[in-house]
Amino acid sequence: MNVLELTYSQYQITYNIISLSLAAMLATFIFLLVVQGRVLPRYRQALVVSAMVCLIAAYHYYRIYDSFTGSYIAVDEGAAATAIDSMTYQFVNGEGFNEGYRYVDWLLTVPLLLFETIAVLALPQATRKNLLMKLIPASALMIILGYPGEITSDIMAKGIWGALSSIPFLYILYVLFVELSKTMKSQPEQVGKDLNGLRWLLLATWGVYPISYMIPMFGWDGADAFVWRQVGYSVADILAKCLFGLLIYKIAREKSADDSAEFRTQEIEAAPSSR
Repeated sequence: MNVLELTYSQYQITYNIISLSLAAMLATFIFLLVVQGRVLPRYRQALVVSAMVCLIAAYHYYRIYDSFTGSYIAVDEGAAATAIDSMTYQFVNGEGFNEGYRYVDWLLTVPLLLFETIAVLALPQATRKNLLMKLIPASALMIILGYPGEITSDIMAKGIWGALSSIPFLYILYVLFVELSKTMKSQPEQVGKDLNGLRWLLLATWGVYPISYMIPMFGWDGADAFVWRQVGYSVADILAKCLFGLLIYKIAREKSADDSAEFRTQEIEAAPSSR
């Protein structure tokens, strides 16, 4: 639902967090492409997928940015305006602010995030396929079930769709924290610690999404609810895509060093002396 009026501060907060998200996605995308050669070839697939996640998100944040700036215009209050923060931004007729861009982004990037998590571990083919066949459909179902609740103004309907979306979400957590743990005995100790950090990062950041989703259900509506929902979604996206991608790179480096003594000598042990 589109908010008809934003204050100067509300507009600037939303504008800046969307702009920050776009910049973060592009920067991480470029970084992950540049560092491809700093890991062994078998782990580069995970970095490529992580870079794809950031590129897809950057594209959609550009569309969100374009949609937002095109949905509101500044209103000059003339003599009544004594300071810039008294300016208001009015909703203009047209397509309106399209929240659907976020869900299209998540429908593509959430399965890819889970794929890169499994890919970077270089698990046996059968184990890898089994985990992906459980995680990918569940992640797509989670996003699809959440979208009707996002666009409805009916609180009961929002709650029903949110509850349905939580079922595949809980299943994904079960697979990540229970079934994936069974495969970690063959991983280096530090990789196991980093993977645990990845899982908790996903839990923490994905936990922001339902909180932002449920803001109207807490009785908080209007412009403030709109603004903080955008802030919550955007901050969670930066952590779940950019920070997550950097941790994937860290694991790929550790796995490479564990696999190859030559790599470890050149890339890890020689690093301090090259400064």
